[in-house]
Amino acid sequence: MVILGIDPGSNFTGYGVLQVVGRTETVLEYGFLQLEKQEAHFDRLKTIFDRIEAVIQRNKPTVCAIEMPVYGRNAQAMLKLGRAQAAAVLAALNAGLPVVQYTPKEVKKSVTGNGNAAKEQVWFMVKTLLKVVDDKGFDASDALAVALCHAGREKTGAGGREKTWERFIAANPERVKS
Repeated sequence: MVILGIDPGSNFTGYGVLQVVGRTETVLEYGFLQLEKQEAHFDRLKTIFDRIEAVIQRNKPTVCAIEMPVYGRNAQAMLKLGRAQAAAVLAALNAGLPVVQYTPKEVKKSVTGNGNAAKEQVWFMVKTLLKVVDDKGFDASDALAVALCHAGREKTGAGGREKTWERFIAANPERVKS
């Protein structure tokens, strides 16, 4: 599985591509799109779309995991953040990728164990877990954290425990026919 993780923003959009083979996670690419120098908001959205599309073409991910905007400084900021997410989602959907979204708290909890972790804690865990050394900023590390969150969810399911038939049968005995 190759996961494209995205941390959307109208000034900076982080992205990270993670290859998962068994229990091994390898970073293929990560970074951020710097958008604040462009004046028009709609130009920023086109840039997000185009550059995420290019990341997809280079890395051929099988799924896109994106952080869900859940709060903002004000309504206008929230609208811009939602549009940035939409531009990235459209690039993924146009490439035929399934898209899943996670709240910031879900991402932080999956990577650090604390849903209220600071960005510094997330970066520390990302670099520790993935053995990355290049600090490309919090937007890039947050995007890798989103990809890690999805990788963990795929391995363990929503309850956070390893998925096995034994656990399923134990949790759902009424669904097993003799």
